[in-house]
Amino acid sequence: MNIKEKYGTKEMERDFGPVTFGSALESFRKCEELTLREFSARLEISVQNLCDLEKGRKVPSASRAAKIARIIGEPESYWIQLAFQDTLRKENFTFKVKIEE
Repeated sequence: MNIKEKYGTKEMERDFGPVTFGSALESFRKCEELTLREFSARLEISVQNLCDLEKGRKVPSASRAAKIARIIGEPESYWIQLAFQDTLRKENFTFKVKIEE
């Protein structure tokens, strides 16, 4: 890859697949160097629930996604968008979600 080549969300999805709520949450946890137990305590959810979210077995509601975003100090709109996108993907819709504030 040329250093000057643009590498954004589209290129990342091309190389690694879609960004999901779970994959983003797991990446955040690992970047913070937190264990499942530590992160679940911070989010005030069970370890099993966190594991289900990270593995995509559960998709959070918009309000739950917003609460998680507030706890970790991230933009609510981004995490809500990921949750909505995952919900559509699970239903085999190919629509793209974009949330504007």
